[in-house]
Amino acid sequence: MFPFSARRSARGPPLLGRGSGARFLQCARLLRSSAAPCHDMTQRPLRILIIDANAVRAAILHEGLREASAEEGGYGDLTVHLVPDHEKLLPRIAEIDPDVILIDLENPSRDMLDEVFQVSRLARRPIAMFVDKSDSATVQAAIDAGVSAYIVDGLRKERVKSILDVTISRFRAFDRLRTELSEAKSALDERKVVDQAKAILMKQRNLSEQDAYVLLRRTAMNQNRKIAELARSLVAAAALLGPGGMDG
Repeated sequence: MFPFSARRSARGPPLLGRGSGARFLQCARLLRSSAAPCHDMTQRPLRILIIDANAVRAAILHEGLREASAEEGGYGDLTVHLVPDHEKLLPRIAEIDPDVILIDLENPSRDMLDEVFQVSRLARRPIAMFVDKSDSATVQAAIDAGVSAYIVDGLRKERVKSILDVTISRFRAFDRLRTELSEAKSALDERKVVDQAKAILMKQRNLSEQDAYVLLRRTAMNQNRKIAELARSLVAAAALLGPGGMDG
């Protein structure tokens, strides 16, 4: 079997609902709510999930991971799980909660690729895909789906450590950009709603823009609330109490 802290993964846990739709949604929620995948080596061994139906290819990945764990300045202890098929991938990933996912697809069909790309979008983990051959459209689809490393005809054990490095590094860079974009969008939305609230106060209380903001800030402090939160409440109340606000 596996030479270091490895075991074949079990089927998905029984709590994942009865219908396939319910299982899918619950797995997606579990994956989104999992701990941040940027691994903290002080908490637990790095968990690697290998998805591969071919025992020989899986063994090559294993050996490369073993060497990566033993190498000076490497990843230390690793826990490796193997999923030999693509059935119920989401519940299995939700159960294992891996830090990195390695997928070897050899010559994947379009349906199989679509399934893997769906997993990539939902799992939000560093994912490396190994394929024997590919085309530019598939590579672009993999990038769009968030696959961190797409390796064509490159499965050799001596490359596993460098591929793991690149996979984690690219994922962290992309995740950082995604976080920064989300924060920027949130800040823009907050500024927009604060501006709307100021406009309401300026009109109803005949205040200047500065005075309206001071009133918002003082009221938020008195109520121990964020300005944006208070502004949303004010905008919602104005929409409700304004002309036609109670219709329907």
